[in-house]
Amino acid sequence: LREPGLNLRVVQLFRDPRAVHNSRLKARQALLRESVQVLRSRHRAEPRGSPRHHQVQQQQHLLVPPALLGGGRAPQPQHRAEFFLGGALEVICQAWLRDLLLARRAPRWLRRRYTQLRYEDLVREPRAELRRLLRFAGLTVPPALEDFVLNMTRGAAYSSDRPFLISARDAREAVHAWRERLSRQQVRQVEAACGEAMSILAY
Repeated sequence: LREPGLNLRVVQLFRDPRAVHNSRLKARQALLRESVQVLRSRHRAEPRGSPRHHQVQQQQHLLVPPALLGGGRAPQPQHRAEFFLGGALEVICQAWLRDLLLARRAPRWLRRRYTQLRYEDLVREPRAELRRLLRFAGLTVPPALEDFVLNMTRGAAYSSDRPFLISARDAREAVHAWRERLSRQQVRQVEAACGEAMSILAY
């Protein structure tokens, strides 16, 4: 970031963790390996015996429905993906919180090179957010790019049933889909695990 020859700028994208959890559940099998890797990264980062390690152990099943835990036993094969997915989201939210707190305390030179973007703001106001981002990066806004962003957020439906298929979608439906697809218990669990980060991001 300090290297003058690079002129590096950082844009960090966030999304409502409830919507993230909904999307990840939809693609649970495709994300199984990634979720396991995320969970392993937490265990590598927290030395055994540390107070933080014990705190993480107490919280690690927060997003996993109690019925899936089987009284402390390994999850049943049919529930493995959801088990690892819930734990991985907790790790993601903890990383977000560290980033958000670091950005708050960052020196001025760093704040000039870093900006945050909420997915919801981008899809609701694509042209305004695109202009803000490119202005931050010192770039111009080609009309074709404006048209592309607008078209991608004004599609006819929420999304396809195939994970990771890039397609135009209805931004309003994409933003609020979690409200219809997550149970109340799932929503409460996500909010409990990600509450601090959600508060800073005004979710």
